[in-house]
Amino acid sequence: MNSKYELIMYWSEEDKTFVVEVPELPGCMADGPTQNEALLNAQIVVDQWIETAKALGREIPKPKGKLMYA
Repeated sequence: MNSKYELIMYWSEEDKTFVVEVPELPGCMADGPTQNEALLNAQIVVDQWIETAKALGREIPKPKGKLMYA
């Protein structure tokens, strides 16, 4: 994955799966039964999100990296 967008991964007890959210790309998220599979799926979804935005002529946010500090 060449993307520099922040990824947030967590376990969803309700869905029994790992979820990856990409907060800088509205609505962009993926899941998978393992952390690795969720991350691989997120890579695919980020690429598709960007391709779709380009096709629709929409602005693609520049990656900001870490959005919050713990």
